[in-house]
Amino acid sequence: MKDERTGREPEDAAAPRLPAPPLWLRWLPVLYVAAVLLLEPATPVDWPVSFALISVPVLAAFAHGPVGVAAATVFSVVLEGVLAGTPCCAGRSVGYLWDRHYVASYICTALVGGLGTILAAHRIRRERTLADVRFVAETAQRVLLRPVPHRIGNLRLESLYLSASAEARIGGDLYEAVPTRFGVRLLIGDVRGKGLLAVETAATLLGAFREAAYDEPDLPALAGRADTSMNRRATQLGGTETGERFVTAVFAEIPADGHIVRIVNCGHPPPISLRAGEVCELDSGRPAPPLTLGKLVADPYHVDEYPFRPGDQLLLYTDGVTETRDATGTFYPLLQRLRAWGPLPPKDLLERLHDDLLAYSHNRTQDDTAALAVCLAPEAPSATSPAE
Repeated sequence: MKDERTGREPEDAAAPRLPAPPLWLRWLPVLYVAAVLLLEPATPVDWPVSFALISVPVLAAFAHGPVGVAAATVFSVVLEGVLAGTPCCAGRSVGYLWDRHYVASYICTALVGGLGTILAAHRIRRERTLADVRFVAETAQRVLLRPVPHRIGNLRLESLYLSASAEARIGGDLYEAVPTRFGVRLLIGDVRGKGLLAVETAATLLGAFREAAYDEPDLPALAGRADTSMNRRATQLGGTETGERFVTAVFAEIPADGHIVRIVNCGHPPPISLRAGEVCELDSGRPAPPLTLGKLVADPYHVDEYPFRPGDQLLLYTDGVTETRDATGTFYPLLQRLRAWGPLPPKDLLERLHDDLLAYSHNRTQDDTAALAVCLAPEAPSATSPAE
């Protein structure tokens, strides 16, 4: 399972496990029985609170399996009998034990217990299905979004992926980092839409980028080849939504022989440059159209160059970050937060961003979020050296 903070895969991918119910829910039947036992001696004999034990099997079904619910049912019936015919505790004679009202209570408790057992079995089955779905989604995400290396030459990298869905952690946001003879090439993108169509589109773009990054001599050619691959794939898939399968993306290149970063922005939120005492967006005001829409203009891909010196950091992110809202509907102030935090290593920066996004939205993010942080270390080997 991929860690949401860094987007990295742990060494051991365990099989899907059923989610554990909250502790208070597991102890709720016990607390309920304790409340009945406290009220029973304090109420008149004609008002038997023990009838409330009929609810115990249902309460147990929310957090326990069929065996636990069956055991709770047997316990409730026995306890009802004890309270019905215990002079010392409930103030009733043994003759009440088989009174028709108490017998009806035993029968109702047994029936409710049977229904609760069926309900618990159904809940367990649905939870197991949901766990399998999440496991498959996370496995697919590990294939689609391979963990970026912590270090490529003199660059330190960290990634973040935060899904807005509690049921599955796969979506249309994507990122990649590839060391090539031209330098380290970066990609971050956001596919329009959700679901399998978005995943298919993201897989197409990542496959095209991973292949073309080693061959194309410059970023415009790389973006053009990715655009061609996506248009070809969209045509093959067909469908009425073919023209709507577009992706906003940023292609970046950090060459090994110079302290610069080259950027081609295809309708995506601009990257952010972080250096000591300065946080600014790298936005020239000349973005290209989103991928698959480049054919609408004659010369779509413009390259911008910016200084990128040792100690500088580059933050690439999707609009899920800036479109996160608080309870009042106010958008997340990314630049303000980055300026307030000051200089942070890539790992600490993305961990702080992850925690702050969840706190700002009260754990209710509305869109998937991806981010890629890259820092140029002061002294390190060549950027085309093997990735760690």
